[in-house]
Amino acid sequence: MDKNKKIKKKLSVMPIPEDWDVVKLGEVVEIYDHKRIPLSEMERSKRKGNYPYCGANGVIDFIDDYIFDGEYVLLAEDGGDYVRFGRSAYIMSGKFWVNNHAHVLKALESKLNNWFLMYLLNFLDLSPYIVGSTRTKLNQDQMRNIKLPIPPLPEQKRIAEVLRTIDEAIEKVEQEIEHTERLKKGLMQHLLTRGIGHTRFKDSLLGKIPESWEVVRLGDCTTPIDQMNPSNRDWFWYIDISSIDNDAHKIVSPQMISGKSAPSRARKLVCAGDVIFSTTRPYLKNIAIVPTELDGQICSTGFCVLRAKRGKVLPEWIYYIVVTDRFIRRIESKMRGATYPAVSDKDVYSEKIPLPPLPEQKKIAEILMTVDRKIELLKNKKEHLERLKKGLMNDLLTGRRRVKL
Repeated sequence: MDKNKKIKKKLSVMPIPEDWDVVKLGEVVEIYDHKRIPLSEMERSKRKGNYPYCGANGVIDFIDDYIFDGEYVLLAEDGGDYVRFGRSAYIMSGKFWVNNHAHVLKALESKLNNWFLMYLLNFLDLSPYIVGSTRTKLNQDQMRNIKLPIPPLPEQKRIAEVLRTIDEAIEKVEQEIEHTERLKKGLMQHLLTRGIGHTRFKDSLLGKIPESWEVVRLGDCTTPIDQMNPSNRDWFWYIDISSIDNDAHKIVSPQMISGKSAPSRARKLVCAGDVIFSTTRPYLKNIAIVPTELDGQICSTGFCVLRAKRGKVLPEWIYYIVVTDRFIRRIESKMRGATYPAVSDKDVYSEKIPLPPLPEQKKIAEILMTVDRKIELLKNKKEHLERLKKGLMNDLLTGRRRVKL
């Protein structure tokens, strides 16, 4: 790919190469909106099948019939993300059905490539073409007037190929993540109830467990945490509910605040290895292990702090138990309040958990941590590819960087 120095034309404030054209979308596509047919949820439920039923943001169902057959660009009529680098357009190929929330476009083959058009629509800022305030919409008249910077057709196709290659790599990583997460779920279901290599089991309050395991009260294998007043501290890292990534179960955005301005809920001192469990809306799973770098910092009283009794239980064992759906369901049954449904620390401490001998806890935790590390590496790889794609779109779709044909 070469740098292009001949940049003369402008699209609004964006300069483009002199051999590129600026056209209106309506001049280079065929619009098939008249063929769209919406279906109610009840109608769809009676027509289950194998053909994708598409809306503004992708496939929302599968039904037993289709309207379109071929390759089309679907652009959200309402409900799309229309800002620059948005996700308002996508490609559909084969047989499918479209409701009235997505425009259906096909590029004129002599002027425009479908895939290039899709990437361009997701790259440009389409917000100036949006109408309405309470319910925003990209109507057909406004859509026809979207200005597109387009290079010669061979260059369009090459740009689309480059970006599709990145998308395929992202999709492959997403599939690996999905597969590894399914593997982890299966491992947790087995290891946290059946253990490793057991042949003899016994009945318990939690169902069948290995004979060598115990059932204990969570509070009996954790150390109670006293509250404190941080006003005499100059600065500290404060962990509240919003600090937690409840997908990765990590503390990602603690706040640095002074003791004098500490909120009233900043009262619980945490140590490295503590498991913090949000007692407000516990079904959201705002749960994490405190990392070494946050040792001695302060968390909100909205967390129950679970500090493992060394020699009896590992912090990782507690963590993997309390993030399970099974544990969360039992805690949910104790929620009180309508606006902010919550449980108390006492509710959490009173829950029963299975407890293997320490060596087996360690083996099980190591297996699950290995899987977690793999998921984290894959997610980092996906983020890297997405940054790469964004950079390439910024260069290739403006002509700042030209592809070799």
